[in-house]
Amino acid sequence: MNEIQPTVLSRKGIAVRLLYTFFFLIVFEILKIIVQVTVVFQYIYLFITKTYSEPLRRFANKVSAYTYGVMRYITLNENGLPFPFSDFPKEADPPESEAHFE
Repeated sequence: MNEIQPTVLSRKGIAVRLLYTFFFLIVFEILKIIVQVTVVFQYIYLFITKTYSEPLRRFANKVSAYTYGVMRYITLNENGLPFPFSDFPKEADPPESEAHFE
């Protein structure tokens, strides 16, 4: 039978994690702006050319994977510090082969 042992927390450790969390909350707000600008630009590009920008699509996919990692850290669901304290994450899931507009 496996018993889960309670983790002993130190106030210093909690305070350090809280400081990192404040930093990543600011990063998260910047990421939201980046996503919004990316979406607007992608749709402007789409209306003009009638096709989406594949490089922008790949960039947005990487940003979304990074944003997910930041969200997991600040919500205490992941312990590893996100970028710039670790490697930038790879794409979580590849984009669908083609976006549909119906």
